[in-house]
Amino acid sequence: MSNPVSYELKDQYCVISLDDGKANAVSPALVEGMHAALDQAEKDQKTVLLVGREGKFSAGFDLSIMGQGGQAMADLVVAGAKLSQRMLSHPYPIVVVCTGHALAMGALLLLSADYRIGIEGNFKIGLNEVAIGLTMPYFGVELGRHRLNGAFVNRAVTNAELFSPQGALQAGFIDQLVAPEDAMASAEQIIQNLNAINMDAHKGTKVRVREPLLSGIKAGVEKDFGVTI
Repeated sequence: MSNPVSYELKDQYCVISLDDGKANAVSPALVEGMHAALDQAEKDQKTVLLVGREGKFSAGFDLSIMGQGGQAMADLVVAGAKLSQRMLSHPYPIVVVCTGHALAMGALLLLSADYRIGIEGNFKIGLNEVAIGLTMPYFGVELGRHRLNGAFVNRAVTNAELFSPQGALQAGFIDQLVAPEDAMASAEQIIQNLNAINMDAHKGTKVRVREPLLSGIKAGVEKDFGVTI
Protein backbone atom coordinates (compact mmCIF):
# COMPACT_ATOMS: atom_id res chain seq x y z
CA MET A 1 0.00 0.00 0.00
CA SER A 2 1.28 3.49 -0.80
CA ASN A 3 2.01 5.93 2.02
CA PRO A 4 -1.33 7.27 3.31
CA VAL A 5 0.37 10.51 4.43
CA SER A 6 1.95 13.07 2.13
CA TYR A 7 3.88 16.25 2.89
CA GLU A 8 4.07 19.42 0.83
CA LEU A 9 6.12 22.48 1.73
CA LYS A 10 4.69 25.87 0.83
CA ASP A 11 6.00 29.38 1.44
CA GLN A 12 4.17 30.11 4.70
CA TYR A 13 3.15 26.65 5.88
CA CYS A 14 3.30 22.94 5.13
CA VAL A 15 0.45 20.63 4.16
CA ILE A 16 0.09 17.16 5.65
CA SER A 17 -2.52 15.22 3.67
CA LEU A 18 -4.21 12.00 4.78
CA ASP A 19 -5.41 9.79 1.93
CA ASP A 20 -5.42 6.01 2.01
CA GLY A 21 -7.93 5.87 -0.84
CA LYS A 22 -10.64 4.67 1.52
CA ALA A 23 -11.74 5.98 4.92
CA ASN A 24 -8.37 7.26 6.17
CA ALA A 25 -8.28 4.66 8.91
CA VAL A 26 -5.70 5.36 11.60
CA SER A 27 -3.37 2.45 10.95
CA PRO A 28 0.26 1.89 11.96
CA ALA A 29 1.27 3.19 8.51
CA LEU A 30 -0.77 6.37 8.94
CA VAL A 31 0.63 6.98 12.44
CA GLU A 32 4.19 6.42 11.20
CA GLY A 33 3.56 8.76 8.27
CA MET A 34 2.16 11.45 10.57
CA HIS A 35 5.21 11.34 12.82
CA ALA A 36 7.54 11.58 9.82
CA ALA A 37 5.58 14.54 8.47
CA LEU A 38 5.59 16.31 11.84
CA ASP A 39 9.34 15.70 12.06
CA GLN A 40 9.74 17.42 8.69
CA ALA A 41 7.47 20.30 9.74
CA GLU A 42 9.72 20.91 12.74
CA LYS A 43 12.80 20.90 10.51
CA ASP A 44 11.12 23.32 8.11
CA GLN A 45 9.84 25.42 11.05
CA LYS A 46 6.40 25.75 9.50
CA THR A 47 2.83 25.93 10.71
CA VAL A 48 1.01 22.72 9.76
CA LEU A 49 -2.16 22.45 7.70
CA LEU A 50 -3.61 18.94 8.15
CA VAL A 51 -6.26 17.83 5.66
CA GLY A 52 -8.09 14.62 4.78
CA ARG A 53 -9.50 13.35 1.52
CA GLU A 54 -12.70 14.76 0.07
CA GLY A 55 -15.67 13.63 2.15
CA LYS A 56 -13.58 11.82 4.74
CA PHE A 57 -11.19 13.24 7.29
CA SER A 58 -10.73 9.96 9.17
CA ALA A 59 -13.00 7.10 10.24
CA GLY A 60 -10.80 6.31 13.24
CA PHE A 61 -8.66 3.36 14.19
CA ASP A 62 -8.24 0.58 11.64
CA LEU A 63 -11.01 -1.85 12.58
CA SER A 64 -9.18 -4.80 11.03
CA ILE A 65 -6.59 -4.35 13.78
CA MET A 66 -8.98 -3.32 16.53
CA GLY A 67 -11.04 -6.44 15.83
CA GLN A 68 -8.05 -8.63 16.63
CA GLY A 69 -8.07 -7.47 20.23
CA GLY A 70 -5.11 -8.31 22.45
CA GLN A 71 -1.69 -6.84 21.86
CA ALA A 72 -2.36 -5.70 18.30
CA MET A 73 -5.26 -3.53 19.44
CA ALA A 74 -3.36 -2.25 22.47
CA ASP A 75 -0.35 -1.28 20.39
CA LEU A 76 -2.50 0.71 17.97
CA VAL A 77 -4.38 2.56 20.71
CA VAL A 78 -1.11 3.44 22.44
CA ALA A 79 0.25 4.68 19.12
CA GLY A 80 -2.85 6.86 18.73
CA ALA A 81 -2.35 8.31 22.20
CA LYS A 82 1.27 9.10 21.40
CA LEU A 83 0.20 10.84 18.20
CA SER A 84 -2.33 12.97 20.08
CA GLN A 85 0.33 13.79 22.67
CA ARG A 86 2.72 14.79 19.89
CA MET A 87 0.18 17.02 18.18
CA LEU A 88 -0.88 18.70 21.41
CA SER A 89 2.71 19.71 22.18
CA HIS A 90 3.94 20.35 18.63
CA PRO A 91 6.13 23.48 18.60
CA TYR A 92 4.30 25.02 15.63
CA PRO A 93 0.53 25.51 15.26
CA ILE A 94 -1.51 22.71 13.70
CA VAL A 95 -4.54 23.85 11.72
CA VAL A 96 -6.98 21.19 10.49
CA VAL A 97 -9.45 21.33 7.63
CA CYS A 98 -11.94 18.60 8.50
CA THR A 99 -12.81 17.54 4.97
CA GLY A 100 -15.75 15.28 5.85
CA HIS A 101 -16.61 12.50 8.29
CA ALA A 102 -14.44 12.38 11.43
CA LEU A 103 -15.19 9.50 13.77
CA ALA A 104 -13.58 7.96 16.84
CA MET A 105 -9.78 8.47 16.59
CA GLY A 106 -10.47 10.75 13.63
CA ALA A 107 -12.42 13.05 15.94
CA LEU A 108 -9.72 12.73 18.60
CA LEU A 109 -7.24 14.06 16.03
CA LEU A 110 -9.45 17.14 15.77
CA LEU A 111 -9.28 17.52 19.54
CA SER A 112 -5.48 17.31 19.34
CA ALA A 113 -5.03 20.28 16.99
CA ASP A 114 -4.74 24.02 17.61
CA TYR A 115 -7.44 25.25 15.23
CA ARG A 116 -10.08 23.22 13.39
CA ILE A 117 -12.06 24.32 10.34
CA GLY A 118 -15.10 22.25 9.38
CA ILE A 119 -16.92 22.30 6.08
CA GLU A 120 -20.67 22.32 5.56
CA GLY A 121 -22.14 19.07 4.30
CA ASN A 122 -23.89 15.84 5.23
CA PHE A 123 -21.08 14.67 7.48
CA LYS A 124 -20.88 13.07 10.91
CA ILE A 125 -18.32 14.07 13.51
CA GLY A 126 -17.95 12.45 16.90
CA LEU A 127 -16.83 9.66 19.17
CA ASN A 128 -18.73 6.46 18.38
CA GLU A 129 -16.62 4.07 20.44
CA VAL A 130 -19.38 3.25 22.93
CA ALA A 131 -21.86 2.69 20.10
CA ILE A 132 -19.66 -0.01 18.57
CA GLY A 133 -18.93 -1.73 21.89
CA LEU A 134 -15.60 -0.16 22.85
CA THR A 135 -14.95 1.41 26.23
CA MET A 136 -13.36 4.77 25.54
CA PRO A 137 -9.64 4.62 26.39
CA TYR A 138 -8.58 6.98 29.12
CA PHE A 139 -6.64 9.20 26.74
CA GLY A 140 -9.83 9.77 24.73
CA VAL A 141 -11.75 10.58 27.90
CA GLU A 142 -9.09 13.18 28.77
CA LEU A 143 -9.24 14.77 25.32
CA GLY A 144 -13.02 15.00 25.53
CA ARG A 145 -12.99 16.36 29.06
CA HIS A 146 -10.46 19.08 28.30
CA ARG A 147 -11.41 20.13 24.78
CA LEU A 148 -15.16 19.73 24.39
CA ASN A 149 -17.69 22.22 25.69
CA GLY A 150 -19.56 21.60 28.92
CA ALA A 151 -22.48 19.18 28.63
CA PHE A 152 -21.18 17.96 25.26
CA VAL A 153 -18.53 15.91 27.07
CA ASN A 154 -21.19 13.52 28.35
CA ARG A 155 -23.17 13.57 25.12
CA ALA A 156 -20.13 12.88 22.94
CA VAL A 157 -17.92 10.64 25.09
CA THR A 158 -20.38 8.68 27.23
CA ASN A 159 -23.43 8.63 24.95
CA ALA A 160 -21.55 8.32 21.62
CA GLU A 161 -23.68 11.06 20.07
CA LEU A 162 -22.61 12.01 16.56
CA PHE A 163 -22.93 15.57 15.30
CA SER A 164 -23.49 17.41 12.07
CA PRO A 165 -20.77 19.98 11.28
CA GLN A 166 -22.97 22.66 12.89
CA GLY A 167 -23.40 20.52 16.00
CA ALA A 168 -19.68 19.75 16.04
CA LEU A 169 -19.03 23.49 16.09
CA GLN A 170 -21.23 23.87 19.16
CA ALA A 171 -19.66 20.84 20.84
CA GLY A 172 -16.10 22.02 20.34
CA PHE A 173 -14.81 19.52 17.79
CA ILE A 174 -14.28 22.40 15.35
CA ASP A 175 -13.71 26.14 15.76
CA GLN A 176 -15.11 27.48 12.49
CA LEU A 177 -17.58 26.23 9.88
CA VAL A 178 -17.33 27.31 6.24
CA ALA A 179 -18.59 26.36 2.80
CA PRO A 180 -16.36 23.76 1.12
CA GLU A 181 -15.16 26.25 -1.50
CA ASP A 182 -14.01 28.63 1.26
CA ALA A 183 -12.08 26.10 3.33
CA MET A 184 -8.58 26.70 1.96
CA ALA A 185 -8.91 30.49 1.99
CA SER A 186 -10.15 30.35 5.58
CA ALA A 187 -7.28 28.06 6.57
CA GLU A 188 -4.73 30.33 4.95
CA GLN A 189 -6.15 33.33 6.81
CA ILE A 190 -5.91 31.49 10.13
CA ILE A 191 -2.37 30.41 9.29
CA GLN A 192 -1.43 33.99 8.43
CA ASN A 193 -2.74 35.12 11.82
CA LEU A 194 -0.91 32.34 13.64
CA ASN A 195 2.34 33.00 11.80
CA ALA A 196 2.32 36.51 13.25
CA ILE A 197 2.66 35.24 16.83
CA ASN A 198 5.94 34.38 18.55
CA MET A 199 6.48 30.66 18.07
CA ASP A 200 8.65 30.16 21.15
CA ALA A 201 5.93 31.78 23.27
CA HIS A 202 3.28 29.71 21.48
CA LYS A 203 5.10 26.47 22.21
CA GLY A 204 5.78 27.29 25.84
CA THR A 205 2.28 28.57 26.51
CA LYS A 206 0.34 25.72 24.95
CA VAL A 207 2.36 23.17 26.88
CA ARG A 208 1.48 25.08 30.06
CA VAL A 209 -2.20 25.32 29.14
CA ARG A 210 -2.31 21.63 28.20
CA GLU A 211 -0.17 20.33 31.04
CA PRO A 212 -3.16 18.74 32.84
CA LEU A 213 -4.33 17.17 29.57
CA LEU A 214 -0.88 15.86 28.65
CA SER A 215 -0.44 14.45 32.14
CA GLY A 216 -3.89 12.87 31.92
CA ILE A 217 -3.05 11.20 28.60
CA LYS A 218 0.18 9.80 30.01
CA ALA A 219 -1.53 8.54 33.15
CA GLY A 220 -4.42 7.14 31.13
CA VAL A 221 -2.18 5.03 28.91
CA GLU A 222 -0.50 3.66 32.02
CA LYS A 223 -3.91 2.77 33.50
CA ASP A 224 -5.18 1.11 30.33
CA PHE A 225 -2.07 -0.67 29.14
CA GLY A 226 0.68 -0.39 31.77
CA VAL A 227 2.81 1.50 29.24
CA THR A 228 4.69 4.75 29.83
CA ILE A 229 4.64 7.26 26.98
